[in-house]
Amino acid sequence: MNDRHPVQCIIPPYIAERLAQSADPRIRARAVANLSRAAAFRAVRSFSQQLPSLMVTTAPEKKKHRLVYDSRSTDQLPGTLARSEGGKSIKDPAVNEAYDGAGATYDFYEQLFERNSLDDRGMTLVSSVHVAEPDYGGSFVSMDNAFWNGEQMAYGDGDGVLFHRFTLSLDVIGHELTHGVTSFTSNLTYSGQSGALNEHFSDVFGILVRQWKNGESARTADWTVGRGVLVPAKTRRAIRDLENPGTAFTDDPDLGTDPQPGHLKDLYLGNSDNGGVHINSGIPNRAFVLAAKALGGNAWEAAGRIWYRTLLQLSSSSQFQDCAAMTLQIAATLGAAEKKAVKAAWRSVGLTV
Repeated sequence: MNDRHPVQCIIPPYIAERLAQSADPRIRARAVANLSRAAAFRAVRSFSQQLPSLMVTTAPEKKKHRLVYDSRSTDQLPGTLARSEGGKSIKDPAVNEAYDGAGATYDFYEQLFERNSLDDRGMTLVSSVHVAEPDYGGSFVSMDNAFWNGEQMAYGDGDGVLFHRFTLSLDVIGHELTHGVTSFTSNLTYSGQSGALNEHFSDVFGILVRQWKNGESARTADWTVGRGVLVPAKTRRAIRDLENPGTAFTDDPDLGTDPQPGHLKDLYLGNSDNGGVHINSGIPNRAFVLAAKALGGNAWEAAGRIWYRTLLQLSSSSQFQDCAAMTLQIAATLGAAEKKAVKAAWRSVGLTV
């Protein structure tokens, strides 16, 4: 795997750390491998943030261009080309899901926001499936994660015990690709509140890609991330719940309890998880859902457009208060109802604007 660029994973470190203590050696081996790889990438995270333009591969005709590779249960990226733009579906469902998910995400940004791929210049959407991680015994274990590394997407097959293959969830695909959009817009620094906003925008637009594709309205939609990749159990529903942070999994024997707060008074202030980038994203996540449901209709319309325009206006060091103020400023240009809904949503999570 290429260690020059940062990885932003859908499975947060607090879940991987919990899994590294599992009594099941299969789960433990995967978690340890994932944590080791994540630590190596964090050491060089700043490179791609400082020079995102160096990672761009532009499509020849500057339009939708997808390449899906097969890593064949190794950590080699990208791997062997399995399907390219315009090619027919093949027998491998992971290849087809990665291809279709990248296409749905491209179409979402292009049709709603007139954005031409992640960089707005026709960047090729590269994906690798069947990605594995080296264990300490010299072999490979299937990766329990999906990530964006600054150049491409990578998807593991899961362990079949806790996780299915990660191409199954369109919101996961949309989430990870949105990290690419963020790197070419506000470029939010991946630590503390700015990092939590980075995760927040990926959660929001990952879910909106799915809702848009499925025609789900704001008031009836499922607001969870990653439901499709989790093996069902009574103690776990999803990786995160945007509407009710802290409830995605509770007293689960493997995952533990969801640590996300839904209000500023419970802001995590520790050093883990890059200063709580996955943990504290629950606060702005809840604000978005409250605003979207108050406005009604489809969340990608009024609320989604406000948040997209906000993403374009923020800086790399923006904090929660900056995001709240910008969304309110943009909402006010749309109308009184939009301004009222956004202001009330932020107030509900402890931010007055």
